[in-house]
Amino acid sequence: MADAQLLAKLYHTTLSAIVRDGRAPHYAKLGNELGVAPEEARLALHELAATGVPAIWLHQGDLIASFAPFSNIPTHIEVSVDGVKNWYGQ
Repeated sequence: MADAQLLAKLYHTTLSAIVRDGRAPHYAKLGNELGVAPEEARLALHELAATGVPAIWLHQGDLIASFAPFSNIPTHIEVSVDGVKNWYGQ
């Protein structure tokens, strides 16, 4: 079981990556950024989703499909900043 500090870092790192890259990172990349093994990052991602944090949905068990307020899957809600469309909203 992941500690609260790791879950908080996971949340921040994931949201920052989506803003930076326009898509959610794979759990292996999250593990690398957090300094933990990919399996630990995968399990922590499941724990984070189970905490009740709004709208974190995983696809095929382990892939981030949606991480509020962003969707990793194209939706009809396009989010743009300074005219650049780089994200989808939930």
